[in-house]
Amino acid sequence: MTVHRFLVAIALSLICAATGLADEKRPVFKVWPGKVPGEIGDIGEESALPPRGTKPVIRLSNVTQPTVTVYQPPQKNRNGAAVVVCPGGGYNILAWDLEGTEVAEWLNSIGVTAFVLKYRVPRRKNREKHEAPLQDAQRTLSLVRSQAEKFGIDPKRIGILGFSAGGHLSATTSTNFDKRPYKSIDKADEVSCRPDFAVLIYPAYLIAGDSLAPEIRVTKQSPPTFFAHAYNDGITPENSIRMFLALRKAGVKSALHVYASGGHGFGLRPTDSPSSTWPVSCEAWMKSLDLLKKETTK
Repeated sequence: MTVHRFLVAIALSLICAATGLADEKRPVFKVWPGKVPGEIGDIGEESALPPRGTKPVIRLSNVTQPTVTVYQPPQKNRNGAAVVVCPGGGYNILAWDLEGTEVAEWLNSIGVTAFVLKYRVPRRKNREKHEAPLQDAQRTLSLVRSQAEKFGIDPKRIGILGFSAGGHLSATTSTNFDKRPYKSIDKADEVSCRPDFAVLIYPAYLIAGDSLAPEIRVTKQSPPTFFAHAYNDGITPENSIRMFLALRKAGVKSALHVYASGGHGFGLRPTDSPSSTWPVSCEAWMKSLDLLKKETTK
């Protein structure tokens, strides 16, 4: 077996574990109970792309059936907070482990229940790049909040966290909770899809020219947001800076971290760059908002 095929085999086995297909301890549920809105059957079969580089990343493509994988901390460590995790990938693939399952494990380590969203990619023809993923994210927030008691979480401490394109998706979800690009299908859609807080790590597509992109509709109702970006990111840190300033103008308490180096796509994996410290800063920020306080949920 060649090294390339060996790495592909490893990646495929990891995908089964990461998505819960080979691990009964990780519940997986569908975002949509029936037909997925807007799908016309023109996307190929879901697949895992061959790994690239010295640090392979599980990359999922052709997602047509959105799902959520649930990561829960041990019962004794749960604090009631929850986060929907949105991996990045340019709205073409999902960096499933780097910006998904590894992040869920970190959240579990600080007592937070994580819901890793496998949203639809690649971009759909004749639709905005984020329209189908936004449907998936909004529906997921409502589903999670409507089943808060089942998951043992506080319905008032449910956040969203995303990287790169997933950061854009998280920002769009945070600023468009007052309107949904799909028709309500059940009682879950009557439950709010507003995140109580947001974490945006090297978010992309937040700016258009000298302004915020039109879908980033910051208001005083927008949730508190944590930003982490590297100065030398090819996806300019101005994405984070402009949204942070808009939130500040609206009176929404948020936090902005622009690190001297780190590039793009660093996820949680440790490097020599200062950007690797963002999880520590993020945890401290969450504590400052009393998001990690342990209390009995009802």
